Amino acid sequence: MTNCPCSSNKPYAECCKPYHQEEEIPTTAEELMRSRYSAYVVVNGEYLIKTTHPSKRKEYNKDDLEEWGKTNEWLKLEITDTPTPNIVAFKAFYRDIDGVIQLHYERSVFQKLNNKWYYVSGTFVDDQI
Repeated sequence: MTNCPCSSNKPYAECCKPYHQEEEIPTTAEELMRSRYSAYVVVNGEYLIKTTHPSKRKEYNKDDLEEWGKTNEWLKLEITDTPTPNIVAFKAFYRDIDGVIQLHYERSVFQKLNNKWYYVSGTFVDDQI
């Protein structure tokens, strides 16, 4: 893989990979969101769990997150809005197991805790396209 899956137009090795390998930490909520999207693409459930807010981790399962990453073909990420430093709205396009192109449109909330950003929650956005 050369280009980063997060649609940054940077090489993966210089974008999300250092976060996935815990060599660096995201400095903004948007960087964390992009790195989490990329973690689905490269099937890194451990990273997804570690970057979920500690109070919310019990709601997620590493194997389920990885299964969702594996069973879909991830096509593109679009950041649609960052109205505050801790909110990122995005569209994730993917092809499901049946070959149908799907859209996951979410407004995510992040929190900085001990100088690290964490995913807290997300709500689906109704305007699907």
